[in-house]
Amino acid sequence: MSLSKRDREFRLPKISYFDFKHLEMDRVLTAFFARLAHNGFPSRLRRKVELSVESFVEEFMEHPEWFTGFQAHPDVLARWVETHLLDVVNRGKTTQAVAAPRPLHGFTYRFRNPKHSRDYGAAQHLYETLYGARNGAGQKAIEHLKLFFFQGHDKVTGRADASTVLDVETQALLRLVDQVEDAPDTKSDRESFVPLCVGAADLVAEDIQRLLFYQRFIPRSVMVEYLKVLIAFHLGLYHLRLLKLLPALVHRKGADPTCATSACPMDPKSAENPFGDCPYRLGMLVDVAGQPGTPMASLAQRSADTHYRRIPTFVRAYFATKKLDEFAADLVRRGKLSKPPAGEFSVGEVLQLLDAPLKGEREKFFGQRISSLLEETSGAKDAELDPELKAVTEMELPEFDAYVEMIVALRGRFQRQYIVECLDSLLLKNRPGAALAQGRTKSAPRRFVLDSRLLEVLLQIAVLKPGGVAGFHTGELRVDELLVFLRERYGIFIDQLPRGDGFVTTSIDDRHALRDNMRAFTGRLREVGFYRDLSDAYVTQTITPRYRIAVDDTAAGGQS
Repeated sequence: MSLSKRDREFRLPKISYFDFKHLEMDRVLTAFFARLAHNGFPSRLRRKVELSVESFVEEFMEHPEWFTGFQAHPDVLARWVETHLLDVVNRGKTTQAVAAPRPLHGFTYRFRNPKHSRDYGAAQHLYETLYGARNGAGQKAIEHLKLFFFQGHDKVTGRADASTVLDVETQALLRLVDQVEDAPDTKSDRESFVPLCVGAADLVAEDIQRLLFYQRFIPRSVMVEYLKVLIAFHLGLYHLRLLKLLPALVHRKGADPTCATSACPMDPKSAENPFGDCPYRLGMLVDVAGQPGTPMASLAQRSADTHYRRIPTFVRAYFATKKLDEFAADLVRRGKLSKPPAGEFSVGEVLQLLDAPLKGEREKFFGQRISSLLEETSGAKDAELDPELKAVTEMELPEFDAYVEMIVALRGRFQRQYIVECLDSLLLKNRPGAALAQGRTKSAPRRFVLDSRLLEVLLQIAVLKPGGVAGFHTGELRVDELLVFLRERYGIFIDQLPRGDGFVTTSIDDRHALRDNMRAFTGRLREVGFYRDLSDAYVTQTITPRYRIAVDDTAAGGQS
């Protein structure tokens, strides 16, 4: 049984630019660099040869003037290139290949092997999400990312700038920059839509600016790791929020006025309640200790299960919106509907086509789709209809609803599997910086966690306060203030249950588990070096910044 591309098509950039697949953040950043360099467009490389570890080693061996001692130790050089400089797929196997250099510098995208370095739309999603943030915050974040990742490159000469102090890995990559030409791929227009959740776009733009404020204090390689963890975390949060938002919009047959660009209550600069009265805010109960089999682990599993169980409803809502968008394009083509002033229908405008005025056109359009689908899937005229499709036809649904149910019956499980894999990779499941963990056994339950590296990144952001000569300064934070910060800003719950996201009441056993979780949290704070405990009282338990930046300190470089 096969479906036509028209029927199985799922991707709709108005919702998400993702082609939902397992992602590697190194490859996402590499593709993102190309969009940074070309103002949102991908790059078109003028290189037909696939680069290998040997080709990088040979290049360094041919230029003894670049680095002292490389020529004397070719074996060491080869191992260093393979393990420290390059992102390799199928490492150690006969099919091993170079995906790209590690994303230490913006120009690493010039040395990628495209078929091994796929980002599945994540880089485009990140760029356009930042671009769509309000009040210029996204443009500032984009400029700050450019300044950071393209350091050491002279725009006038197009060559490495010897006056910039960089680590040896970055310097090695910069030596090769002028050997590859690239250009923006402008063959087709750039897809750019207002983010469906503009508040989340504001938040990621603000957090990136805050984190880059530390770039003079944190080693470059560490900052790159911080940014990978932060970006993956925000992309994961964005799509967890979509699991709630999109089905709600389909149910109301249009946009939610609360989500309008001018009305969205999100304010990332608000320390108390950045999401305001947002009806789609998240609640993730995290197991800080990370010990499976404990009462707290069970609660964190329940929290993760609540979010992942929304995926089937999301898949149906996604298919419904995608097919309505195709219906809108057909109406425009036939002169039955005029394009909006913006040139493209928004998700809210597309969903308004579910209303009564166009019922006749809608039923006719999707009735034809159903006839074509049944013909394609049954094959021969006398072939028996697929049982799932037959069950849908017997429900006597309206044509649009029947068509969507048929598509979901045939493709829903497939799409759900890939969305699960995509969310797992965005939440860095079982990896450094993870917000999600899962046992190694088959069908082991997932649970939300708070890995030390993710906590460290969020703490660096939490201790920053607006104001001062350089735009921010650091200050101490009480533990109870930090808990509020994590809960209100990111939906991370540690000492409370997230009401409405899988929890209604709190039992005595739940309170015991939450107290244990709180003790594990203070222990984790000690491990990462941010915690000072003078007594049992909350007012003397404080989070101390790792880098002391005063209000009048100009050393931070003016990231405002």
